[in-house]
Amino acid sequence: MDTPIAALPFASGLLVGMMFCTELGRRLGLRALARDPGRSEPGAGAVEGALFGLFGLLVAFTFSGAPARFDDRRELIAVEANDIGTAYLRVDLLAESEQPAIRRLFRSYLDSRLAFFRSLPDLDAAQLEYMNTLELQSQLWQAGLRASLVPGGHPDGAKLLLPALNAMIDVTTTRLMAARTHPPRLIFHLLFAMGLVCAVVAGYGMAGTGRRNWMHGLAFCFTTAIVVFAILEIEYPRSGLIRLDGYDQVLVELRGSMDPR
Repeated sequence: MDTPIAALPFASGLLVGMMFCTELGRRLGLRALARDPGRSEPGAGAVEGALFGLFGLLVAFTFSGAPARFDDRRELIAVEANDIGTAYLRVDLLAESEQPAIRRLFRSYLDSRLAFFRSLPDLDAAQLEYMNTLELQSQLWQAGLRASLVPGGHPDGAKLLLPALNAMIDVTTTRLMAARTHPPRLIFHLLFAMGLVCAVVAGYGMAGTGRRNWMHGLAFCFTTAIVVFAILEIEYPRSGLIRLDGYDQVLVELRGSMDPR
């Protein structure tokens, strides 16, 4: 797992920085007007439009990608639940003497998967639990291989169980890569820097009104900060207010169905 970008500190820093830069731009504009009250700046509107257009494009790029990645991670929870459930059901194809031990391994494995996601965003604890998951995967695979050779099971038990185990193991890597898939951090640094630059330009332009316009300045700064906060919350859904924990309930319910009756 990658170290998440904390949404609240990032957005708060952006808000404070933009408010400061808006005031800085306004003062620079007032100073320029004091030196040359009748000056004109041909082409300034085109430059401002280009800057704000680029900033808007950057926000749109990150905002549109974050929900798509969130949906992918949410769907993979269902995929993993289905893969584990399928493999668990196919244990019935093995010899009855082999089934209890493998079912215990399945319960331990699913407990480990749930513990892994519950430990986030503590990356050290998550890494330790992930190593435990890998060990249980190896144990399950070896146990499945041995049990499929024991007489008394279904003749096609190995053909059905082992591919299901393989799919169950593979999806853990798929989920791990999905959790690590984010825009490069340079994009967020650029987003922060562009917000400050646009705030300076906005403040500079508002200097021409002759008085401080709190409404426009605050609306621009707060709206931008809130949007960036939402982007980061969706982008890192295991560390903030927006979380995938509720969708893990399908794994919790599957674990409950594995308890001996």
